[in-house]
Amino acid sequence: MHAFKYHRAASLSEAATLAGKGEAKLLAGGQSLVQAMKLRLASPSDLVDLGTLKELQGIKSDGRTVTVGAMTRHAEVERSAEVKKAIPALAALAGMIGDRQVRAMGTCGGSIANSDPAADYPAAVLALNATITTNKGRYEADKFFTGLYETALKPGEIITSVSFQVPKRAAYMKFKNPASRFAIVGVFVADFGGSVRVAVTGAGPCVFRQADMEKALAAKFAPESAAGVKQKKEGLNTDLHASAEYRAHLVSVMAKRAVEAALK
Repeated sequence: MHAFKYHRAASLSEAATLAGKGEAKLLAGGQSLVQAMKLRLASPSDLVDLGTLKELQGIKSDGRTVTVGAMTRHAEVERSAEVKKAIPALAALAGMIGDRQVRAMGTCGGSIANSDPAADYPAAVLALNATITTNKGRYEADKFFTGLYETALKPGEIITSVSFQVPKRAAYMKFKNPASRFAIVGVFVADFGGSVRVAVTGAGPCVFRQADMEKALAAKFAPESAAGVKQKKEGLNTDLHASAEYRAHLVSVMAKRAVEAALK
């Protein structure tokens, strides 16, 4: 690990100012960044710790949306009575992330900002048509994730909260890596009673929507509708865990299971 300067921000404005200097990085839960630093894949000049900013923490629900503060831990989302009541699938997703230690430290905002191609939260953001609020403005879910570890965030911009729309029914299913529990393929299906959104993570360079599956499920929200749509392998990831062809197959399988779960 390379040398760096550590800063504990006392306010959001101070964090934004510090983040704009040199090669500074924001530290949320640290579950991805610290590991990258240990492997010398990342070498920030400064780390700006957001951990003490109470304004970035907490969960609120108004019946139409569930708003999660950027520094809210995965374990808090998993246990939240408000989340379980409004969007049970979101609480279940949080409980599938990593292991107990990761869930105790990792944050909603950190996961979304990192845009790991195999992360779970991006699928929830896209499927639940979330709004990402930052210290500088707001982003629609469909315009936020732009590529491999890339988002629409600008330098010095900090996610403050994420507002998920409450669906009629929803579920998330993933085929996980047995060691890391990252998604080799994960599919989040959300039915809004007139439209359906289907988000796929783990399969491509970043999370994406499966438009053909959304159309089929909007016509008939049933497992066979999801299973009948075949994902093309072109553009999907190939690595030591799975080929693009296998990942394409898993998209249909996980989508079918997600629909089955949503109907229970």
